[in-house]
Amino acid sequence: MELKHMIYFIEIVKTGSMTKASEKLYISQPTISKLLRDLEAELGMELFDRHKRQMVLTDAGKAFLQQAKEIVRLYENLPTEMNNLLGMKQGHIKIGLPPIMNVKLFIHTLGEFHESYPDISFELLESGSKRIEESIINDEVDVGITVLPTDTDTFHQFFLLEEQLKLVVPCSHKFAEREKVSLIELKDDDFILFSEDFILNDRITEACKTAGFIPKVIAESSQWYFIEQMITASLGVSILPASIIDTLKEDVVSIEIADPSILWQLAIIWKKNSYTSFVTKEWLKFMQEQLMFKDGKNN
Repeated sequence: MELKHMIYFIEIVKTGSMTKASEKLYISQPTISKLLRDLEAELGMELFDRHKRQMVLTDAGKAFLQQAKEIVRLYENLPTEMNNLLGMKQGHIKIGLPPIMNVKLFIHTLGEFHESYPDISFELLESGSKRIEESIINDEVDVGITVLPTDTDTFHQFFLLEEQLKLVVPCSHKFAEREKVSLIELKDDDFILFSEDFILNDRITEACKTAGFIPKVIAESSQWYFIEQMITASLGVSILPASIIDTLKEDVVSIEIADPSILWQLAIIWKKNSYTSFVTKEWLKFMQEQLMFKDGKNN
């Protein structure tokens, strides 16, 4: 078995077609078909279900895909890892970020890391926590920030921050002058929430159900700016993290939710039982040290 067999196999899975894979790899379809047959013959098992109209992986194919991805990634990272062992700390980190967090502190810490490791570059990818976890599993990002709890069998994690969620209403709302509200008092309000790939959506919905009602969601968005604009237009109310509320510029009011109060916790996560590059390990170590230092200063 050669490395190219794994690369071709991964491309077939990614494109969902041997024709598309052959076009992207600049080889003929008969060639890629033969390589796949050779690979299956060497493994002694079928990797795709030939009875399906589409390229559907068998259980063996799914298992082989994970191993193949890991081997190809190790191979591609080999030159960088060798340079790092020699003290030439270079590389690239892909970080998944939820757009529902105030990134000022995070970006400041990222800047401090860059001062120590100027040859390490970053790619910040915004998405909901559910999508971030999927991206880490699929090796599309190296690390991510997500809402706890997360799957501890799949991810390593360390705590980042905890925040209270607050009600946000337009100034014309009947509760605008209140300091606190109970969640059940919102049962007749229209809600504007983050999209369903955000765990925060689940957290708010479950809290409302526990309080005795199902929230009437009239709009969803992946951007807090649009949620803010809809609140200002009196389309509904929302529940947002305190740090995000501090950045809102429009004429809205935030109110503490007292019964029950809703908290959320954020953590930095990365995949277990998988290769972690040198630069990612250095970044994780740096982040943990900085967070411990800041906690020590605040205590």
